[in-house]
Amino acid sequence: REMWKRLGERLHPHEYPQWPHAADVFAVARGEKAARSLDGRVEELLAAGDLTGAVALLKSAPGKLFRSLDRLLRAARTQEEREAVVAAAEQTVPDVSGRVVLSVREHLHNRARETGERRVFVNRLGRAWVTDDTRPPVPAPARDRLIGALDEELRRRLPATDHLLIDPDVLDVALPLSGKATAAGLGVLPRGSVSPVDGELLRFFVHWKQTERTTDYDLSALLLDADYATDSWLSYTNLREVEGEHSGDITDAPDGASEFIDLRLGAVRSACIVPQVDIYAGEGFEETEESFFGFMLREAGQRGRPFEPRTVRMKSELRGPGRVALPLAFLRGSDGRWRAKWLHLYLKGAPAANRVEDNRVTVATLLRGIVEREQLTVRHLTELMTGGATTVTVWDGRTLPAGPVTYIGLERPDGLHPASRIITPENLRDLIPA
Repeated sequence: REMWKRLGERLHPHEYPQWPHAADVFAVARGEKAARSLDGRVEELLAAGDLTGAVALLKSAPGKLFRSLDRLLRAARTQEEREAVVAAAEQTVPDVSGRVVLSVREHLHNRARETGERRVFVNRLGRAWVTDDTRPPVPAPARDRLIGALDEELRRRLPATDHLLIDPDVLDVALPLSGKATAAGLGVLPRGSVSPVDGELLRFFVHWKQTERTTDYDLSALLLDADYATDSWLSYTNLREVEGEHSGDITDAPDGASEFIDLRLGAVRSACIVPQVDIYAGEGFEETEESFFGFMLREAGQRGRPFEPRTVRMKSELRGPGRVALPLAFLRGSDGRWRAKWLHLYLKGAPAANRVEDNRVTVATLLRGIVEREQLTVRHLTELMTGGATTVTVWDGRTLPAGPVTYIGLERPDGLHPASRIITPENLRDLIPA
């Protein structure tokens, strides 16, 4: 502010009538006038009941308009006001970033009804906050019209392709729309993604190596029913349950240590299996020399090392705040098949002595909020890309087309045409239109 004052003393902006607003800028610097922000002016209009005026003002900032759509539609008292909100969104959508368009599209998809449930907010570090959802639903006609406009804009922005080759296992991978939704590691997918779990024996594990202090990580698993009530749990305090096995409790890891839990999926009657890593004592996840969680799938009678590399499906670094990690959950579908839902969450927990039985309610609440929210996935974008001129092939895992394709899958297959465009989880953000 002082620099502007000194500059004004030398420029004498009031001596230039052709630029009348220049003097106002320096008057603000001197504290003689107040400069109201866009947000402040919008709030004043809304407080005065002038929703149409607020919408007109927000059209100059399309991103803010889109982030306010839910609130504006709920505040609209007449059909004319709702029409003004929807029309403004339709007019400005070409100027909104693809990431915001997709985020609003996902949001509107989940606002079809009044849930009465809990809302879950997750920050960039994986810490979650839960609150009651007291919002009324967005009016269906406005919601449907907006969804149509957003999909049409996304379809316009997505690249045209003559031949689209799709790995079906990638279709339920969530689009990375906000923050750091994925940890580093092997086979790790963004938060909210769903991937199939095929195998008879599920083994998940944790490995850590302390830096200086004695550190005790405990691997546990919470078993929930279809209503997210606790059926049972597996931990060092309950080593055998539902025909499960726990490797045992290790309390010190100067040279590295591992714990694992085996579950025979056919014997589990619960609807959800929620592995978690609890810090009982010592260094946090960001303080250890290394720490990671993973799972593998094995068949009955399969031999080999406890962590046979070829059976590992995922290994995710544990690097987040809090004293309890929730990497993912295994969910039984209506068809009886198991699927993994990726969480990447961290709970604050207690400074020490964290145990699975002490945070059952918190885990169940978070899980319900994430599981019942429908994520926007790769499937949605591929459906928008499949126009009349596009040949779509669902890859069978063996045969590859001879010509160039746009391939979307979990892993890059060998033998694709050199001119092919390849999208895997590593560069999934490239699929999101600008």
